[in-house]
Amino acid sequence: MNKKIVRISALCVLIGASVFAQKKGEIAAPNELNEVVISDSKFALPKEKSGKVIVKITAADLAKKEGQSLATVLSTVAGVEINGNQSNAGRNLGVYIRGSRSRQTLILIDGVPVSDASAINLEYDLRLLPVEQVESIEIMKGASSTLYGTGAAAGVINITLKKGTKKEIAGNVYMNVGTQTTADKTNYSPAEFNQGFNFGAKSDTFNYFASLNSTAVQGISEAKGATFEDDLFQRVSSVAKLGFTPTKKLSLDFFANYDRIKNEFDNSYDNFSNPDSPVNVSTSEQFRFGFSPKYKYNSGELVLNSSFNMIERGYSVFNSWTKKVDPSEFKSRNVNVDAYNKYQFCKQFFVVAGSQFQFYEMNSQTVYGSITGEIAKFNIFDPYITAVYNSDFGLNVNLGGRYNIHSLYGSHLVYNINPSFSFSELPLKLLASYSTAYITPSLYQLYSPYGNLALTPEENSTVEGGFEVSLLDKKLTLNSVAFYRQEDNSIGYFKSNYINTVGKYNATGIETMVTYLFSKYLGVSGNYTFTQVEEELSRLIPKHKANVSIDYQFNERIFFNLNYQYVDKRNTSFFDGGTNKTTSVLLDAYQLVNATAKYVVIKNRMNVFGSVTNIGNKDFLENVGYSTRGRNFKIGFTFLF
Repeated sequence: MNKKIVRISALCVLIGASVFAQKKGEIAAPNELNEVVISDSKFALPKEKSGKVIVKITAADLAKKEGQSLATVLSTVAGVEINGNQSNAGRNLGVYIRGSRSRQTLILIDGVPVSDASAINLEYDLRLLPVEQVESIEIMKGASSTLYGTGAAAGVINITLKKGTKKEIAGNVYMNVGTQTTADKTNYSPAEFNQGFNFGAKSDTFNYFASLNSTAVQGISEAKGATFEDDLFQRVSSVAKLGFTPTKKLSLDFFANYDRIKNEFDNSYDNFSNPDSPVNVSTSEQFRFGFSPKYKYNSGELVLNSSFNMIERGYSVFNSWTKKVDPSEFKSRNVNVDAYNKYQFCKQFFVVAGSQFQFYEMNSQTVYGSITGEIAKFNIFDPYITAVYNSDFGLNVNLGGRYNIHSLYGSHLVYNINPSFSFSELPLKLLASYSTAYITPSLYQLYSPYGNLALTPEENSTVEGGFEVSLLDKKLTLNSVAFYRQEDNSIGYFKSNYINTVGKYNATGIETMVTYLFSKYLGVSGNYTFTQVEEELSRLIPKHKANVSIDYQFNERIFFNLNYQYVDKRNTSFFDGGTNKTTSVLLDAYQLVNATAKYVVIKNRMNVFGSVTNIGNKDFLENVGYSTRGRNFKIGFTFLF
């Protein structure tokens, strides 16, 4: 075995993974959490009964990561890579799970899938969502198409937003200020401003929540180079949620949110050759609303999740050949209706059966051509069923199937088999799964000037096996999962067109997570991921990645966190405008050390924090041609009421 794998694995086993929640000024042991997960059955299930190693980032975990973006939080999870996270705030983000591409990871917000029907891969733009609106996150890795449909081939990131929880009006007002500078061009003047508020309340029959966030960041250029100007990123995000519970059995929940981002950027060709050209600007505007009634009865629960999503994106790009600004406009609509029912046959066995309808439509107008919604649209109707058995002697089984009916591609069956076994006399759980998935081409891949109407869906399959163990009175927990994922009929880009590539591509890996609680005040955590992918899939995927985090609660008022991250070398390629050729390059590995300190000024009323990222001021490349942040500082406060 590679010596590097051995060294990093040993480091992780000794030092740890996962995160600890705080409770009454102490760091809580894992057995105090009594966590439940919902991602692998759509209903609350004790974590020890789940056949998956699901990473759950709780509200307490997020409170210890104040000042970090949603992308930064996700990038510390084993098996998850968020490319663009270390760059300018306006940089597009790529989400990779287990060596996948963005189109193979599904994002859920409050259990509802979110996407941009006009995006190249139907992917959702994580920049739209401020972490201050998030209550918790679940990450389930592995093919999940049986429960969540096309797009969940590599995993699901389920984001739960905050809501009113107390009888009286409660909430917070927050503000933080930070620097934005690169390692080779230090400027520690304030350049990042993030502020907002959250408030809500809950009674026996009514609850509501509202949130508003405003962010402005300027200080570094998106493009790497000394001659480029600073690029501005701005975001306004708002969400409102209303809930009614007219009876103990019936609840009616409504949500609406509006988000807008604007960012400046440097064109990879025009601005490199002419840094004085006008600033390029992109905007994205999103409006979502939905309705989710739930009805509980003696043997189960019926749920309807419905949502409407509209996104408009615009680009103004200076063309050095014509000396004009080329405008582009993209519009998309997405409708989702998911009705499902849980029926509890007995204490050990329940079934989830449902049907999901999704509609996608896009329009675009660019200098290269236009796409109309009359042509660029499709819908998917999927009936599905999942059976969950939790025995009294330790055996747990999750079986599921989904019959995809696509308006363009006909029908397709996907399924999963997921057994696990918890030993009664040993603190050990064994788990395994086999899952299939498929991904249909996006509207852009079909109907854009680079599209191909002959494209056919990708097919994926994933097999995984592993264990989870808890020792020393649950002070030490360790889990490790090995996986093998195969892609068939993958969609790629070749000579200005999207094509289905010939052959099958494989991705294999190991994910290890450990936690150890030294005392009620000191906890250490860490994870290690080994990912081996074929050259055709290896763009920006590190073979080795490790995270180590130390949490220390000095007393009820003072908390300190130190975080270390190692990212191995990555393969990538870029188009060289000077030679008109695509060039491959191997990016160097890098290491980062970050720290955060938090102080409770007035208990339950006011907190302050300070953080420093990239303490060593390392100069590294996350991707070719893009700036990366050097040492930066941030301070902030939160008033609670």
